[in-house]
Amino acid sequence: MPRPEPTPPTGLAIFLVVAGAIGFAAAFALTLDKIALLEDPNAQLSCNFSVLIGCGTNLNSPQGALFGFPNPLLGLAGWSVVITIGAALLAGARFRTWFWVGLNIGALGALALVLWLIQQSIFVLDVLCPWCMVTWAVTIPVFLAVTLHNLRSGHIPVPASVRRAANAAYGWTPLITLGCFIAIAAVAQLQMDVLNRL
Repeated sequence: MPRPEPTPPTGLAIFLVVAGAIGFAAAFALTLDKIALLEDPNAQLSCNFSVLIGCGTNLNSPQGALFGFPNPLLGLAGWSVVITIGAALLAGARFRTWFWVGLNIGALGALALVLWLIQQSIFVLDVLCPWCMVTWAVTIPVFLAVTLHNLRSGHIPVPASVRRAANAAYGWTPLITLGCFIAIAAVAQLQMDVLNRL
């Protein structure tokens, strides 16, 4: 049985609004770039810096439209939801367990998609998309923060020891996120030799 939350998780709420806004901005920029490419396949995108750093390759690849439409549209919809949830929490909303679990499932789905896109960018497309990397950078901590919140709050039923561990780890979310970033950067460097190609 989840413990009642006497006050809304303000820190999480603020983070969801900020992360959602950053993710939405990245998705919006990618959407504009995709429209520019549809209008002119030779368009010079502001995010294209070199053969290693750019959005055009990703946007024009099959991976850039995984479900038959441009991936940035998923970001526009998904990050709008994240911002709305954060704003509702700041306004004092209390959500039921099923809602928190649903948010966690959505965050897990976003993380799975992002991890697949990271793998495709590094190992298949051999290019790093700046706006995509912004999306990766906020998706990972959103998943961590929501999951740890749900574990420590009892929305996801786990033993008390796991709940205590999640509570302790919650404050370390930024450091855990940094560790994830370092791991991704290391894989990119080993596979793509990023530093020598910049």
